[in-house]
Amino acid sequence: MKYIKDQENLYEKRILLRLDLNVPLKNGVITDQTRIDKIIPVINFLIEKKSKILVVSHIGRPEGKVNKELSLKPVCKNLEKKINKKINLIEKNIFDLSKKDLFKYPNEQIAFLENIRFYKEEEENNENFSKHLAKLADIFVNDAFSCSHRAHASVCKIAKFLPSYAGLQLETEINALKKVTSNIKKPVSCIIGGSKISTKIGVIKNLIPKFDNIIIVGGMANNILSYKGNPVGKSIKEIDCNNIVDEIFKEAKNHSCSIIYPSDVAVGKNKKDEAIIKKISQVENDDIILDIGPETIKNIKEIIEASKTVLWNGPAGYFENSNFANGSFEIAKKIVQKNRDNLIFSIAGGGDTIAVLNKINAVKNFNFVSTAGGAFLEYLEGKELPGIKALN
Repeated sequence: MKYIKDQENLYEKRILLRLDLNVPLKNGVITDQTRIDKIIPVINFLIEKKSKILVVSHIGRPEGKVNKELSLKPVCKNLEKKINKKINLIEKNIFDLSKKDLFKYPNEQIAFLENIRFYKEEEENNENFSKHLAKLADIFVNDAFSCSHRAHASVCKIAKFLPSYAGLQLETEINALKKVTSNIKKPVSCIIGGSKISTKIGVIKNLIPKFDNIIIVGGMANNILSYKGNPVGKSIKEIDCNNIVDEIFKEAKNHSCSIIYPSDVAVGKNKKDEAIIKKISQVENDDIILDIGPETIKNIKEIIEASKTVLWNGPAGYFENSNFANGSFEIAKKIVQKNRDNLIFSIAGGGDTIAVLNKINAVKNFNFVSTAGGAFLEYLEGKELPGIKALN
């Protein structure tokens, strides 16, 4: 794989830069700017090199149709303020665009194509569409790791028609993930949450041979508790998952990996309730498990203390209600404390995990925080990502 940072002659080169600017919008207002902040280094790098930057990105799932509510206009305006540069949003149909339509003014350095998913050909990984995109630029740069699990035209097929490079963020992301998948400093522990254990089984199975501890929290821990014969009341739980849980424990035994799950929990009768701490055996039929308890928190913190590498994906409970956010916050604070003393390498990933870290301003205190959802998990599963393969 070649990296854009290693290329010397980028002066006046037209760079087709694939970014992931799929930010959450509410009434046209961006509610989380994390993804925009993360792309500023590559933008600044290319500005310094005097390149012409043509940004390609998407918001939402317009399904190949123009949807003004999913325009990149709010992103352009936001980024303009951050970098203090005028950005031209090109709304003209891509099929009617040519090189001469771009960068008409002497000092114009950045232009955005409108939402690339307004074209059905994007998600079809259409070859002719990719060729047309390629005619608009001299070089392709993928700095959208979080889209790289998609075999889409602006991520994958376009690399066939232009000299192609990995961007700064994509390089950083891959190097960070290698530290929890191949170049691992041990002991290494994974804290994994979420509502469905079936969606994380591939990740867990791939990590078990490499990790010392897999700590299962959140809704998916209820399947473990139920498998072990414990009551879970009205808590979220997948049906017919005992074979998956059985598989996890067998794999873990074969590889001497410890599977840790809650010994006590915080429950409520509904999600708006106050938290009541109970031992697992005390959970009643009308209880909903919404967080881990103090004994479990203490156990997890001890494991983090003994670890040199920690991977975290998925909160420990229903953190949207502060009564059930304690488990997630305490995990985050312990990792931050170890990080400040430079005693651990820490990676967090997934939208909900980032939301937890944002609530306590902890994002900057992790070695790496991935904004990639599906790509993050597929990489951890050991799958080959089409967007990465296209650069090799």
